[in-house]
Amino acid sequence: MTLSQDRLAQLRSEVVELDPDEAMARRARGALLIDVREPHEVAEGSPAGAIRLSRAFLEFGIERLAPDPGAELILLCASGGRSLFVADGLKRMGYQSVASLAGGFRAWQERGLPVEAPKKALSDTQRERYRRHIMIGEVGEAGQLRLLDSRVALIGAGGLGSPIAYYLAAAGVGTIGLIDDDRVERSNLQRQILHAEPRIGQAKVRSAAETLTALNPDIRVAQHELRLDPSNVESLLKDYELVIDGTDNLATRYVVNDACVRLKIPMVYGAIFGFEGQVSVFWPAGPRQGPCYRCLFPEPPPRELAPNCAEAGVLGVLPGIVGTVMAAEALKLLLGIGEPMIGRLMTFDALAGMFGELTIERDPTCRCCAQPSEQLSTPEYDLLCAAASPSAA
Repeated sequence: MTLSQDRLAQLRSEVVELDPDEAMARRARGALLIDVREPHEVAEGSPAGAIRLSRAFLEFGIERLAPDPGAELILLCASGGRSLFVADGLKRMGYQSVASLAGGFRAWQERGLPVEAPKKALSDTQRERYRRHIMIGEVGEAGQLRLLDSRVALIGAGGLGSPIAYYLAAAGVGTIGLIDDDRVERSNLQRQILHAEPRIGQAKVRSAAETLTALNPDIRVAQHELRLDPSNVESLLKDYELVIDGTDNLATRYVVNDACVRLKIPMVYGAIFGFEGQVSVFWPAGPRQGPCYRCLFPEPPPRELAPNCAEAGVLGVLPGIVGTVMAAEALKLLLGIGEPMIGRLMTFDALAGMFGELTIERDPTCRCCAQPSEQLSTPEYDLLCAAASPSAA
């Protein structure tokens, strides 16, 4: 007998083994049936109702799935060998009721018990690319597949749009719709890291798409080389599940906010000015029924009190800090995890090196999210748009 055979024989005397019928009955009574095979094996099928958690990531995910050490766990592999080793490891971690499925998935199939195939699976290349995501229990393979199916509209491919787009693309957000009518200028390059000197004069959406698809060929970049206005905003945004405002154009911001309220789409907001930045999430139609942008700023300030980056300047690294936080908020919303900044406004002062937070209450008299949005007339937008500059951060 080899050492491995000796060890298997020892484990069979120490770990409870269940036949497939008993395993199925116990699962029906609340036991967790955990398929520890590798993703390429699971792609062929898995017992109905089983939790798919490969052996490589078991220690990272088991405490989230079974925080109670008294939970009943049944482990399944291909033929019943690997699951014995995993069961032994979980017993060493403190789990008290651990069993192995004798004969593994092969025996389950031979018994004619129900099998289900995952609708989608990551390729080997994708598992390698997103390995650090898959290792996080709150993301895992299911979360990564969710990101790859996501559709995000990003307004502005400039200072804020650059880090946002970079990190969304790197994270594997499947479709990124870039909306910007501007072209690359030399003065952009101090902060707009999507672009480069050879692309001066090129449309920003085209330059950004080249950069992002070179970073991650999994994603698709939809290029919308135009400026949003009341006539096109809803038709452009309606096919996206999340909108990110990466512009410093006040007219656009109000137009986008009002459209998101009508379409019931969450909006990640960010703004930068000089050495200061802020971030929030506006989603009145969400489960928390948070505020909208107009709850914070009901009306635009006079034009002379709201200069944009082209007029007032901005520290080159500031968009990177603020934009990265915005990207994190977007990923949390797409994955349905954590505490999004709904009803909260994060502030950052680069000179002081300090973050702060303010509470934003929903305004019960808000003329956008609390009253019919049809009250907002096209002439109002026309006046606002005429007073604002089209440039992005």
